[in-house]
Amino acid sequence: DSEFSSKRRQTRKEIFLSRMEQILPWQNMVEVIEPFYPKAGNGRRPYPLETMLRIHCMQHWYNLSDGAMEDA
Repeated sequence: DSEFSSKRRQTRKEIFLSRMEQILPWQNMVEVIEPFYPKAGNGRRPYPLETMLRIHCMQHWYNLSDGAMEDA
């Protein structure tokens, strides 16, 4: 199985995510936003900041609504 997994072709999704990882300075953006991002408290736990940042960028790149991102 390990031989096959190293030789398989990457999906378009994997290629896109890998390029996105290389292009954007995620850690720098997280450090700037983190002081203002909601912390877990008595209510519902917020989504991880990196996840929300990636979703936000994809919404702008592909002109998607919140509902469309939930469906994607």
